[in-house]
Amino acid sequence: MAVRITGIERGTPAYKTKIVPGDTLISINGNAITDVLDYRFYMTDENLDLLLCDENKQIKKVNIIKDEYEDLGLEFETYLMDKQMGCKNKCVFCFVDQMPKCMRKSLYFKDDDTRMSFLFGNYTTLTNLKDDDINRIIKMHISPINISVHTTNPELRVQMMGNPSSGEKLKYIKMLTDGGIKVNSQIVLCPGINDGDELERSIRDLSAFLPNLQSIAVVPVGLTKYREGLFPLRTCTKEDAEKIIKITEQWGDKFFSEYGSRIVYASDEFYITAGKDFPEDSFYGDFDQLDNGVGLVTMLKREFEDALDMAQGHKDKLKVTIATGVLAAPIIKELSAKICCKFPEIDVNVKAIENNFFGKTVTVAGLVTGTDLIEQLKGEELGDKLLIPSCMLRHEQDVFLDDVTFEQLKQQVGICVETVENDGFDLLDKMTQFIDV
Repeated sequence: MAVRITGIERGTPAYKTKIVPGDTLISINGNAITDVLDYRFYMTDENLDLLLCDENKQIKKVNIIKDEYEDLGLEFETYLMDKQMGCKNKCVFCFVDQMPKCMRKSLYFKDDDTRMSFLFGNYTTLTNLKDDDINRIIKMHISPINISVHTTNPELRVQMMGNPSSGEKLKYIKMLTDGGIKVNSQIVLCPGINDGDELERSIRDLSAFLPNLQSIAVVPVGLTKYREGLFPLRTCTKEDAEKIIKITEQWGDKFFSEYGSRIVYASDEFYITAGKDFPEDSFYGDFDQLDNGVGLVTMLKREFEDALDMAQGHKDKLKVTIATGVLAAPIIKELSAKICCKFPEIDVNVKAIENNFFGKTVTVAGLVTGTDLIEQLKGEELGDKLLIPSCMLRHEQDVFLDDVTFEQLKQQVGICVETVENDGFDLLDKMTQFIDV
Protein backbone atom coordinates (compact mmCIF):
# COMPACT_ATOMS: atom_id res chain seq x y z
CA MET A 1 0.00 0.00 0.00
CA ALA A 2 1.54 3.32 -1.11
CA VAL A 3 1.33 6.46 1.04
CA ARG A 4 0.16 9.95 0.14
CA ILE A 5 2.45 12.96 0.70
CA THR A 6 0.73 15.96 2.31
CA GLY A 7 3.66 18.37 2.60
CA ILE A 8 7.38 18.94 2.17
CA GLU A 9 9.51 20.66 4.78
CA ARG A 10 11.48 23.66 3.56
CA GLY A 11 15.23 23.26 3.18
CA THR A 12 15.13 19.46 3.12
CA PRO A 13 16.50 17.20 0.32
CA ALA A 14 13.00 16.67 -1.12
CA TYR A 15 12.08 20.38 -1.15
CA LYS A 16 13.67 21.39 -4.47
CA THR A 17 12.58 18.34 -6.46
CA LYS A 18 9.59 17.46 -8.65
CA ILE A 19 7.80 16.03 -5.59
CA VAL A 20 4.66 17.97 -4.63
CA PRO A 21 1.94 17.51 -1.99
CA GLY A 22 -0.65 15.11 -3.33
CA ASP A 23 1.92 12.74 -4.80
CA THR A 24 1.86 9.14 -3.62
CA LEU A 25 5.16 7.55 -2.59
CA ILE A 26 5.30 4.03 -4.03
CA SER A 27 8.87 2.88 -3.42
CA ILE A 28 12.42 3.87 -2.48
CA ASN A 29 15.25 2.08 -4.29
CA GLY A 30 12.75 -0.56 -5.41
CA ASN A 31 11.43 -1.21 -1.89
CA ALA A 32 7.68 -0.76 -1.40
CA ILE A 33 6.74 1.92 1.17
CA THR A 34 3.69 0.98 3.25
CA ASP A 35 4.26 2.81 6.53
CA VAL A 36 6.67 4.85 8.64
CA LEU A 37 8.98 1.90 9.31
CA ASP A 38 9.58 1.29 5.60
CA TYR A 39 10.08 5.01 5.04
CA ARG A 40 12.56 5.45 7.88
CA PHE A 41 14.51 2.31 7.02
CA TYR A 42 14.87 2.80 3.28
CA MET A 43 15.49 6.57 3.24
CA THR A 44 18.74 6.30 5.22
CA ASP A 45 20.95 5.77 2.13
CA GLU A 46 22.73 8.63 0.40
CA ASN A 47 21.52 7.90 -3.13
CA LEU A 48 17.76 7.39 -3.39
CA ASP A 49 15.56 6.57 -6.39
CA LEU A 50 11.93 7.41 -5.53
CA LEU A 51 8.97 6.10 -7.52
CA LEU A 52 5.86 8.25 -7.17
CA CYS A 53 2.39 8.61 -8.63
CA ASP A 54 0.85 12.07 -9.00
CA GLU A 55 -2.82 13.01 -8.62
CA ASN A 56 -3.36 12.41 -12.35
CA LYS A 57 -2.16 8.81 -11.95
CA GLN A 58 1.06 9.60 -13.80
CA ILE A 59 4.18 7.77 -12.63
CA LYS A 60 7.32 9.84 -12.02
CA LYS A 61 10.82 9.02 -10.87
CA VAL A 62 12.93 11.27 -8.66
CA ASN A 63 16.58 10.81 -7.68
CA ILE A 64 17.83 12.45 -4.48
CA ILE A 65 21.41 12.66 -3.24
CA LYS A 66 21.69 13.48 0.45
CA ASP A 67 23.69 12.81 3.60
CA GLU A 68 23.35 9.35 5.13
CA TYR A 69 20.45 9.20 7.64
CA GLU A 70 19.35 12.74 6.70
CA ASP A 71 15.56 13.04 6.66
CA LEU A 72 14.02 13.49 3.21
CA GLY A 73 11.55 16.02 4.58
CA LEU A 74 8.34 14.43 3.34
CA GLU A 75 5.19 14.84 5.43
CA PHE A 76 2.23 12.44 5.51
CA GLU A 77 -1.39 12.40 6.68
CA THR A 78 -0.55 10.47 9.85
CA TYR A 79 2.67 9.86 11.72
CA LEU A 80 2.47 6.12 11.08
CA MET A 81 1.58 6.75 7.41
CA ASP A 82 -1.04 4.06 8.03
CA LYS A 83 -3.93 3.30 10.38
CA GLN A 84 -2.95 2.48 13.95
CA MET A 85 -3.51 -1.19 14.80
CA GLY A 86 -6.15 -1.86 17.43
CA CYS A 87 -6.08 -4.65 19.98
CA LYS A 88 -7.71 -8.00 19.16
CA ASN A 89 -7.50 -9.28 22.73
CA LYS A 90 -10.07 -9.29 25.52
CA CYS A 91 -7.75 -9.23 28.52
CA VAL A 92 -9.41 -9.88 31.86
CA PHE A 93 -7.53 -6.90 33.32
CA CYS A 94 -7.95 -4.44 30.43
CA PHE A 95 -8.11 -0.89 31.81
CA VAL A 96 -10.10 0.42 28.84
CA ASP A 97 -12.93 -1.98 29.71
CA GLN A 98 -13.05 -0.34 33.15
CA MET A 99 -13.58 3.19 31.88
CA PRO A 100 -16.78 5.09 32.61
CA LYS A 101 -19.06 5.94 29.71
CA CYS A 102 -19.26 9.24 27.83
CA MET A 103 -15.56 10.09 27.85
CA ARG A 104 -13.69 11.26 24.75
CA LYS A 105 -13.50 8.65 21.99
CA SER A 106 -9.70 8.37 21.98
CA LEU A 107 -9.72 6.95 25.53
CA TYR A 108 -11.58 3.85 24.36
CA PHE A 109 -9.09 2.94 21.63
CA LYS A 110 -7.06 -0.16 22.51
CA ASP A 111 -3.61 0.16 20.98
CA ASP A 112 -1.61 -2.94 20.06
CA ASP A 113 0.76 -1.68 17.38
CA THR A 114 4.35 -2.92 17.22
CA ARG A 115 5.37 0.24 15.38
CA MET A 116 4.23 2.31 18.36
CA SER A 117 6.38 0.07 20.54
CA PHE A 118 9.50 0.97 18.58
CA LEU A 119 8.66 4.64 18.06
CA PHE A 120 7.14 5.58 21.42
CA GLY A 121 7.84 2.72 23.82
CA ASN A 122 4.28 1.35 23.85
CA TYR A 123 3.81 -2.32 24.73
CA THR A 124 2.51 -4.84 22.21
CA THR A 125 1.13 -8.35 22.75
CA LEU A 126 2.36 -9.72 19.37
CA THR A 127 -1.13 -11.12 18.64
CA ASN A 128 -1.55 -8.79 15.63
CA LEU A 129 1.59 -10.14 13.96
CA LYS A 130 2.42 -12.89 11.49
CA ASP A 131 5.73 -14.54 10.60
CA ASP A 132 6.29 -12.03 7.78
CA ASP A 133 5.91 -9.14 10.24
CA ILE A 134 8.52 -10.65 12.53
CA ASN A 135 10.92 -11.20 9.63
CA ARG A 136 10.42 -7.58 8.59
CA ILE A 137 11.26 -6.37 12.11
CA ILE A 138 14.43 -8.48 12.11
CA LYS A 139 15.44 -7.34 8.61
CA MET A 140 15.06 -3.68 9.59
CA HIS A 141 16.55 -4.34 13.03
CA ILE A 142 13.72 -2.50 14.74
CA SER A 143 14.98 -2.65 18.30
CA PRO A 144 14.08 -2.65 21.13
CA ILE A 145 10.54 -4.05 21.08
CA ASN A 146 8.41 -3.84 24.23
CA ILE A 147 6.23 -6.92 24.73
CA SER A 148 3.30 -7.51 27.08
CA VAL A 149 3.89 -11.14 28.05
CA HIS A 150 1.83 -11.53 31.28
CA THR A 151 2.56 -15.26 31.36
CA THR A 152 4.61 -17.76 29.35
CA ASN A 153 2.09 -20.51 30.05
CA PRO A 154 0.30 -20.71 26.65
CA GLU A 155 -3.00 -21.96 28.05
CA LEU A 156 -3.04 -19.37 30.82
CA ARG A 157 -2.13 -16.61 28.36
CA VAL A 158 -5.16 -17.55 26.25
CA GLN A 159 -7.38 -17.37 29.36
CA MET A 160 -5.93 -14.04 30.52
CA MET A 161 -5.98 -12.39 27.09
CA GLY A 162 -9.18 -13.88 25.67
CA ASN A 163 -7.49 -14.56 22.35
CA PRO A 164 -7.10 -18.18 21.15
CA SER A 165 -3.91 -17.30 19.23
CA SER A 166 -2.17 -15.51 22.11
CA GLY A 167 -0.46 -18.65 23.42
CA GLU A 168 1.14 -19.65 20.13
CA LYS A 169 2.32 -16.06 19.51
CA LEU A 170 4.84 -16.48 22.34
CA LYS A 171 7.08 -18.15 19.73
CA TYR A 172 7.76 -14.71 18.31
CA ILE A 173 9.82 -13.73 21.37
CA LYS A 174 12.36 -16.42 20.46
CA MET A 175 12.30 -15.42 16.79
CA LEU A 176 12.95 -11.78 17.69
CA THR A 177 15.73 -12.42 20.19
CA ASP A 178 17.37 -15.03 17.93
CA GLY A 179 17.28 -12.36 15.21
CA GLY A 180 19.23 -9.91 17.38
CA ILE A 181 16.26 -7.80 18.50
CA LYS A 182 16.39 -6.48 22.06
CA VAL A 183 13.22 -7.08 24.06
CA ASN A 184 11.76 -5.44 27.15
CA SER A 185 8.85 -7.37 28.65
CA GLN A 186 6.12 -6.72 31.16
CA ILE A 187 3.89 -8.91 33.31
CA VAL A 188 0.68 -7.37 34.60
CA LEU A 189 0.34 -9.23 37.89
CA CYS A 190 -3.16 -10.42 38.74
CA PRO A 191 -3.18 -11.98 42.24
CA GLY A 192 -4.24 -15.61 42.24
CA ILE A 193 -3.83 -15.95 38.47
CA ASN A 194 -0.28 -15.36 37.21
CA ASP A 195 1.60 -14.91 40.49
CA GLY A 196 3.40 -17.51 42.64
CA ASP A 197 4.52 -20.56 40.65
CA GLU A 198 3.21 -19.06 37.40
CA LEU A 199 5.33 -15.93 37.93
CA GLU A 200 8.35 -18.14 38.63
CA ARG A 201 7.66 -20.05 35.41
CA SER A 202 7.35 -16.88 33.35
CA ILE A 203 10.65 -15.49 34.63
CA ARG A 204 12.39 -18.83 34.10
CA ASP A 205 11.03 -19.20 30.56
CA LEU A 206 11.92 -15.64 29.62
CA SER A 207 15.46 -16.11 30.91
CA ALA A 208 16.03 -18.45 27.95
CA PHE A 209 16.05 -15.36 25.72
CA LEU A 210 18.99 -13.70 27.46
CA PRO A 211 21.07 -11.72 26.66
CA ASN A 212 18.74 -10.08 24.11
CA LEU A 213 16.01 -10.02 26.72
CA GLN A 214 16.87 -6.70 28.36
CA SER A 215 14.34 -6.56 31.17
CA ILE A 216 11.19 -7.91 32.77
CA ALA A 217 8.90 -5.55 34.68
CA VAL A 218 6.28 -6.98 37.02
CA VAL A 219 3.52 -4.40 37.51
CA PRO A 220 0.28 -4.55 39.53
CA VAL A 221 -3.11 -4.82 37.88
CA GLY A 222 -5.06 -1.57 37.90
CA LEU A 223 -8.71 -1.84 38.91
CA THR A 224 -11.35 0.88 38.79
CA LYS A 225 -14.83 0.92 40.32
CA TYR A 226 -16.35 0.27 36.88
CA ARG A 227 -16.00 -3.54 36.81
CA GLU A 228 -19.60 -4.69 36.76
CA GLY A 229 -19.89 -7.85 34.66
CA LEU A 230 -16.12 -8.20 34.25
CA PHE A 231 -13.82 -11.01 35.33
CA PRO A 232 -13.42 -11.02 39.16
CA LEU A 233 -10.04 -9.58 40.10
CA ARG A 234 -8.59 -8.09 43.27
CA THR A 235 -5.79 -5.65 44.02
CA CYS A 236 -2.49 -6.75 45.53
CA THR A 237 -2.30 -6.95 49.32
CA LYS A 238 0.77 -6.28 51.45
CA GLU A 239 1.37 -10.03 51.61
CA ASP A 240 1.06 -10.34 47.82
CA ALA A 241 3.55 -7.50 47.32
CA GLU A 242 6.06 -9.05 49.72
CA LYS A 243 5.94 -12.38 47.85
CA ILE A 244 6.32 -10.71 44.47
CA ILE A 245 9.31 -8.69 45.64
CA LYS A 246 10.90 -11.82 47.10
CA ILE A 247 10.52 -13.71 43.80
CA THR A 248 11.82 -10.88 41.61
CA GLU A 249 14.75 -10.09 43.90
CA GLN A 250 15.82 -13.73 44.17
CA TRP A 251 15.76 -14.13 40.39
CA GLY A 252 17.44 -10.74 40.07
CA ASP A 253 20.28 -11.91 42.31
CA LYS A 254 20.71 -14.99 40.12
CA PHE A 255 20.73 -13.01 36.88
CA PHE A 256 23.14 -10.43 38.29
CA SER A 257 25.65 -13.09 39.27
CA GLU A 258 25.46 -14.64 35.78
CA TYR A 259 24.95 -11.62 33.51
CA GLY A 260 25.86 -8.54 35.54
CA SER A 261 22.27 -7.25 35.34
CA ARG A 262 19.23 -8.01 37.45
CA ILE A 263 16.91 -8.22 34.40
CA VAL A 264 13.68 -8.67 36.43
CA TYR A 265 12.17 -5.97 38.63
CA ALA A 266 9.04 -5.38 40.66
CA SER A 267 7.51 -1.94 40.08
CA ASP A 268 7.75 0.77 42.74
CA GLU A 269 4.10 0.26 43.66
CA PHE A 270 4.88 -3.16 45.12
CA TYR A 271 7.56 -1.68 47.39
CA ILE A 272 5.13 0.97 48.59
CA THR A 273 2.36 -1.60 49.19
CA ALA A 274 4.78 -3.89 51.06
CA GLY A 275 6.16 -0.99 53.12
CA LYS A 276 9.72 -1.87 52.04
CA ASP A 277 12.59 0.54 51.45
CA PHE A 278 13.41 1.28 47.83
CA PRO A 279 16.60 -0.20 46.36
CA GLU A 280 19.62 1.99 45.59
CA ASP A 281 20.46 3.38 42.13
CA SER A 282 22.83 0.54 41.26
CA PHE A 283 20.00 -1.99 41.67
CA TYR A 284 18.22 -0.72 38.54
CA GLY A 285 21.15 -0.76 36.11
CA ASP A 286 20.21 1.34 33.08
CA PHE A 287 16.65 1.97 34.34
CA ASP A 288 15.16 0.20 31.29
CA GLN A 289 11.67 0.10 32.80
CA LEU A 290 11.15 3.66 34.06
CA ASP A 291 7.96 4.07 32.01
CA ASN A 292 6.56 1.04 33.85
CA GLY A 293 7.17 2.66 37.23
CA VAL A 294 10.33 0.66 37.94
CA GLY A 295 12.96 2.74 39.74
CA LEU A 296 11.09 6.04 39.36
CA VAL A 297 11.13 6.77 43.10
CA THR A 298 14.80 5.88 43.50
CA MET A 299 15.79 8.13 40.59
CA LEU A 300 13.56 10.98 41.79
CA LYS A 301 15.05 10.87 45.28
CA ARG A 302 18.62 10.83 44.00
CA GLU A 303 18.04 13.71 41.59
CA PHE A 304 16.22 15.72 44.24
CA GLU A 305 18.95 15.28 46.84
CA ASP A 306 21.63 16.20 44.28
CA ALA A 307 19.69 19.35 43.40
CA LEU A 308 19.16 20.24 47.06
CA ASP A 309 22.88 19.88 47.78
CA MET A 310 23.60 22.46 45.06
CA ALA A 311 20.88 24.91 46.14
CA GLN A 312 22.43 28.08 47.56
CA GLY A 313 20.39 31.04 48.72
CA HIS A 314 16.77 32.05 49.21
CA LYS A 315 15.12 35.47 48.97
CA ASP A 316 11.44 35.43 49.90
CA LYS A 317 8.92 33.49 51.90
CA LEU A 318 7.01 31.05 49.76
CA LYS A 319 4.08 28.71 50.30
CA VAL A 320 3.60 25.94 47.76
CA THR A 321 0.95 23.23 47.54
CA ILE A 322 1.71 20.00 45.69
CA ALA A 323 -1.27 17.89 44.63
CA THR A 324 -0.47 14.31 43.69
CA GLY A 325 -1.88 10.80 43.83
CA VAL A 326 -2.30 8.90 47.08
CA LEU A 327 0.52 6.51 46.17
CA ALA A 328 3.18 9.18 45.65
CA ALA A 329 2.09 11.59 48.41
CA PRO A 330 4.23 10.09 51.24
CA ILE A 331 7.33 10.23 49.03
CA ILE A 332 6.72 13.87 48.06
CA LYS A 333 6.15 14.70 51.74
CA GLU A 334 9.50 13.13 52.59
CA LEU A 335 11.27 15.27 49.99
CA SER A 336 9.35 18.39 51.02
CA ALA A 337 10.49 17.99 54.62
CA LYS A 338 14.11 18.16 53.45
CA ILE A 339 13.46 21.48 51.72
CA CYS A 340 11.73 22.97 54.74
CA CYS A 341 14.62 21.84 56.94
CA LYS A 342 17.25 23.55 54.77
CA PHE A 343 15.10 26.58 53.89
CA PRO A 344 12.64 27.40 56.73
CA GLU A 345 11.23 30.27 54.65
CA ILE A 346 9.57 27.75 52.39
CA ASP A 347 6.29 26.15 53.41
CA VAL A 348 5.34 23.09 51.35
CA ASN A 349 1.93 21.47 51.70
CA VAL A 350 1.41 18.09 50.02
CA LYS A 351 -2.19 17.21 49.21
CA ALA A 352 -3.00 13.55 48.43
CA ILE A 353 -5.88 13.51 45.92
CA GLU A 354 -8.20 10.54 46.32
CA ASN A 355 -9.50 9.17 43.05
CA ASN A 356 -13.26 9.45 43.31
CA PHE A 357 -13.59 9.45 39.52
CA PHE A 358 -12.15 5.95 38.93
CA GLY A 359 -12.44 4.68 42.51
CA LYS A 360 -10.18 4.70 45.55
CA THR A 361 -8.32 1.57 44.40
CA VAL A 362 -6.71 3.79 41.75
CA THR A 363 -3.91 5.63 43.53
CA VAL A 364 -1.43 6.68 40.84
CA ALA A 365 -0.98 10.36 39.97
CA GLY A 366 -1.35 9.80 36.22
CA LEU A 367 -5.04 8.89 36.62
CA VAL A 368 -6.06 11.83 38.82
CA THR A 369 -8.72 13.90 37.06
CA GLY A 370 -9.38 17.61 36.93
CA THR A 371 -12.71 17.11 38.66
CA ASP A 372 -11.13 15.45 41.70
CA LEU A 373 -8.43 18.13 41.86
CA ILE A 374 -10.96 20.96 41.84
CA GLU A 375 -13.33 19.34 44.33
CA GLN A 376 -10.62 18.41 46.83
CA LEU A 377 -8.67 21.66 46.60
CA LYS A 378 -11.74 23.89 46.79
CA GLY A 379 -11.61 26.15 49.85
CA GLU A 380 -8.05 25.08 50.75
CA GLU A 381 -5.36 27.65 51.55
CA LEU A 382 -3.01 26.78 48.72
CA GLY A 383 -0.48 29.59 49.13
CA ASP A 384 1.44 31.16 46.27
CA LYS A 385 1.17 28.40 43.71
CA LEU A 386 -0.06 24.89 43.04
CA LEU A 387 2.10 22.16 41.52
CA ILE A 388 0.75 19.03 39.82
CA PRO A 389 2.61 16.15 38.10
CA SER A 390 2.71 16.58 34.32
CA CYS A 391 1.53 12.97 33.91
CA MET A 392 -1.98 14.07 34.96
CA LEU A 393 -2.32 15.80 31.60
CA ARG A 394 -2.18 14.32 28.11
CA HIS A 395 0.89 15.00 25.94
CA GLU A 396 -0.42 18.37 24.79
CA GLN A 397 -0.48 19.40 28.48
CA ASP A 398 -3.89 21.03 28.13
CA VAL A 399 -6.56 18.58 29.36
CA PHE A 400 -7.12 15.96 32.05
CA LEU A 401 -8.65 12.51 31.48
CA ASP A 402 -12.14 13.81 32.28
CA ASP A 403 -11.80 16.66 29.73
CA VAL A 404 -11.40 19.34 32.40
CA THR A 405 -8.84 21.72 30.92
CA PHE A 406 -5.69 23.02 32.56
CA GLU A 407 -7.08 26.55 32.18
CA GLN A 408 -10.26 25.57 34.04
CA LEU A 409 -8.19 24.23 36.94
CA LYS A 410 -6.26 27.50 37.13
CA GLN A 411 -9.47 29.51 37.12
CA GLN A 412 -10.99 27.40 39.89
CA VAL A 413 -8.01 27.52 42.27
CA GLY A 414 -7.30 31.18 41.54
CA ILE A 415 -3.49 30.97 41.82
CA CYS A 416 -0.53 30.07 39.63
CA VAL A 417 -0.54 26.39 38.61
CA GLU A 418 2.54 24.68 37.19
CA THR A 419 3.23 21.14 36.03
CA VAL A 420 6.24 19.19 37.27
CA GLU A 421 8.10 16.48 35.37
CA ASN A 422 9.18 13.30 37.12
CA ASP A 423 12.58 14.86 37.64
CA GLY A 424 14.15 15.77 40.97
CA PHE A 425 15.76 18.94 39.64
CA ASP A 426 12.50 20.17 38.13
CA LEU A 427 10.64 19.33 41.33
CA LEU A 428 13.06 21.33 43.47
CA ASP A 429 13.04 24.23 41.04
CA LYS A 430 9.24 24.44 40.98
CA MET A 431 8.93 23.96 44.76
CA THR A 432 11.39 26.68 45.65
CA GLN A 433 11.00 29.12 42.78
CA PHE A 434 13.63 31.56 44.01
CA ILE A 435 16.51 29.22 44.86
CA ASP A 436 19.54 29.27 42.58
CA VAL A 437 20.27 25.69 41.57
